[in-house]
Amino acid sequence: MTFYLLISALVIILCLFCNKLSNKIGLPALLIFIGIGVLFGSDGIFKIYFDDYNFAETVCSVALIFIMFFGGFCTNWNIAKPVINKAVSLSTLGVILTAFLVALFSTYVFKFDFLTGLLIGSLLSSTDAASVFSILRLHKLNLKNGLASILEIESGSNDPFAFIMTMLTLTLMGVGSHGSIITFIFKEVIFGLIIGVLIGLAGIYILSKVDLKGDGLDTIFVFALALSAYALPVTIGGNGYLSVYISGLMLGNSNIKNKISLVHFFNGITGLAQMIIFFILGLLSFPGQLPEIFLTALLIMLFLTFIARPIVVFIILKPFKVNIKQILFISFSGLRGAASIVFAIIVIASGAKLSIDIYHIVFLVAIFSILFQGTLLPYVAKKLDVVDNEEDVFKTFTDYNEVTDMELVQIKVTRDTDFLNKKLCDLSLPKKMLIVMIKRGEDSIVPNGNTMLREGDIIIFNAKLYNDDDNIKLKEVKAEDRPDWINKSISEITFKNKRRLIVMIKRGEKTVIPRGNTKIRKDDILVLSGFDE
Repeated sequence: MTFYLLISALVIILCLFCNKLSNKIGLPALLIFIGIGVLFGSDGIFKIYFDDYNFAETVCSVALIFIMFFGGFCTNWNIAKPVINKAVSLSTLGVILTAFLVALFSTYVFKFDFLTGLLIGSLLSSTDAASVFSILRLHKLNLKNGLASILEIESGSNDPFAFIMTMLTLTLMGVGSHGSIITFIFKEVIFGLIIGVLIGLAGIYILSKVDLKGDGLDTIFVFALALSAYALPVTIGGNGYLSVYISGLMLGNSNIKNKISLVHFFNGITGLAQMIIFFILGLLSFPGQLPEIFLTALLIMLFLTFIARPIVVFIILKPFKVNIKQILFISFSGLRGAASIVFAIIVIASGAKLSIDIYHIVFLVAIFSILFQGTLLPYVAKKLDVVDNEEDVFKTFTDYNEVTDMELVQIKVTRDTDFLNKKLCDLSLPKKMLIVMIKRGEDSIVPNGNTMLREGDIIIFNAKLYNDDDNIKLKEVKAEDRPDWINKSISEITFKNKRRLIVMIKRGEKTVIPRGNTKIRKDDILVLSGFDE
C-alpha cells in the first residue's frame, strides 16, 4: 500500500510541477520521469528492486498502442500530404539503412557479431516523436517547407518498421518461429496495413451512422477500436503497431462526431501512457551497471547523430531536391526515445541469449540523444535558417482544434478615428488582419479596396485569436481598492511591476478602452494585463 501511495503522490507532484521544470531546463518533461524512475529503482533512494521484463513488456506495449494511435489521429493529412513521399521514405528505407550502418559500426569498432550489431541498429533505427515535438512546441519552433510534417510522419510511422526489423533480426538469431523471412515481412506489413484500413473504415462508418448515446460511449468505442487494431493483426502475424497508426490516421482525418472530445480524451490517455513508459524504463534500469557500457553507448550515439543519420537522410532526401540545410536539420532531429527502449525490453523478454547488456546500451543512447540533440535542436534550427515565423508549428501536429483560431472584432468609426474618410486600400493593416464586413446603419457592406469609411460605420475585423503561450495573465481590480488611482488619468499611474498595463475598464454597463487621458472613477473595475515574474 505504501508503494501505491508513493506512486500516486509522485504523479500528482509531477503533473503540477513537471511542466514548469521542463520549461526552465529546456528539455522534454517526460525525460524527468526517467530520472524519477531511476530514483525509485534498485540503485536509487527508494530501493525498489524491479527486473520483471515480461511485466514491463506487457505494460509498455499497451501504452505504445495508444501513443501510436494518437500519433496517427492527430496527424493532419492535408498538411502532411505534400511531404508524404519524403517522410515515408525516411520511415521505411531510412530504418533499414540506419540499422545496417549501426550494425557495421558495432561489428568493426566493438567486435560484436553482425546479428548483435544489427539488433542494436534495429532497436535504434526509429526516431522518437514525443521528444522531437515536445521540444518544437516548448520552443515554438515554426519550421519552413513542411519540415515539421516530415518529422511528424517519419517519427510517427517508423516505429512499426523498427519493430519489424527487430523481430526479423531475432528470427535470424533463432529466437521465435516466424517462418521464412519473406513470409514474415509480407504478413507484418500487408496484414498490418489491411486491418488498419478496415478498422479505420469500420470506425468511420459506425461513428457516422450510429448515434452512440450516453456519456462517453463514443470514446469507449474508439478506445476499443484502438485495442482491436493492435490485437487483430498480431493474432494472424501482422504488425499491430502499423495497424494502430493507420486506423488512427484514418479516424483522425474523417468527419466523425465529437472529434474534439475524443482528442481531449486520448491526449490525456497518451500523456498517462508516456508517463508510465518513462517511469518504468527508469525503474527497470540499474545505474550501477551503466559505467561498463557508458563509452559504448556514447560512441553509438555519436555515430548515429553525426554519421549514420546524416548519410541516410542525404541518400533519401537528395533525390527529392531538398536543400542541404534542411537535410542537416532533419538529420539532427533524429532523437532516439521510448520506443527503442521498449523494443529492447521485448528483446530481453523474448529469451534471446545476448553477450551484451543491450537494454542499458539502448537506454543510455536514448538519454544521450535527448540530452544532447534535444538541448541543441532550437539552436541548430536557427543556425540553419529553417525557422519561419509565418508558419505555426502547432497546426502541424494538430491537436485537432476544429474551432478556428480567428476572432471577429468590431471598431466604430468616429470623428477622431484615423480611419475616417479613408479608402480600405489606404489603410495599413497587419498581414493577419482582414476587414470582412462594414455595417452602415441597417446595411451590411461587403468591402473592397475602394470602399470609403464614413462616420458611424462599424468595421468588422477578422484577427488571429491570441494563444496564451507567454504566461500573460489578466486580472480584475476594483478602483475603490486603489484609492490613490481614483480621479487620476491612466498616464499618471505607475506600477511596481513595470510589465503591468490597464487594458480595459468596466464602467457600469459600458466597456471603456483606456487611453492615456482616460480618468479612473471610483466605481470602475480595471482589467490589468501583465506577465508572470
